[in-house]
Amino acid sequence: MAEFASLPEAVRELVTDGATVALEGFTHLIPMAAGREIIRQRRTDLTLVRMTPDLVYDQLIGAGCARKLIFSWGGNPGVGSLHRFRDAVQQAWPRSLEIEEHSHAGMANRYVAGASGLPFAVLRGYAGTDLARVTATIAHIDCPFTGERLAAVPALNPDVSVIHAQRADRRGNVQLWGLLGVQKEAVLAARRSLITVEEVVDELTPMPGAIVLPHWVIDAISVVPGGASPSYAQGYYERDNDAYAAWDAIGRDREEFTRWLESVRAEEVSQ
Repeated sequence: MAEFASLPEAVRELVTDGATVALEGFTHLIPMAAGREIIRQRRTDLTLVRMTPDLVYDQLIGAGCARKLIFSWGGNPGVGSLHRFRDAVQQAWPRSLEIEEHSHAGMANRYVAGASGLPFAVLRGYAGTDLARVTATIAHIDCPFTGERLAAVPALNPDVSVIHAQRADRRGNVQLWGLLGVQKEAVLAARRSLITVEEVVDELTPMPGAIVLPHWVIDAISVVPGGASPSYAQGYYERDNDAYAAWDAIGRDREEFTRWLESVRAEEVSQ
């Protein structure tokens, strides 16, 4: 059942060293504030799961929080590479990073299998790629009905999934709308979940294309206005393209990144 807590309290309770953690949100509603709080609390040895690692995971990887990344695409959208991600893979700075790469379809199906209580998912995918040769969690099976050769991937069941949403009501039901990725599936597949929201309202009024996650599938809700910035929250604020561009210079240089990291960790003093 959903409980309201401050973001530091929720992260302290739900995100433990060595956990498998998914922070999901597809270009929209990315839980950036939650990622920074994980950094402040100096979590380590995390297995990070995300369909599209971008700034939030570049920051976590650069801060030394991650030992492994399960993903399907990584980059700074519209700008270029993730330099902290690249540095960890190529130079083991600040530590080595194990990677497990899938396609978008494979990752989405893994979440769906996890949310459905199934051990694996089956899809037509990976044909023409070498991913199955380098990723142990891709296998092939024959359909027992048609004999068709298909790909199989194991379910994803994170220890904790973290998403950002527009609002929650006072009972702990959460509503989100706009460009949705696998947020719903990530929450339903996880053993525990944390949702940051822009605001709490008395009633969740209908919105076009909205989904509602009921309070009984949520563990913690933290009210964090602007919690997705510099990504965007439809109906609240737009994407800060300048921040994404500025990150390239910060992430590219270890000294610049270290200064950024020190400034983020210094914020814990005021909490």
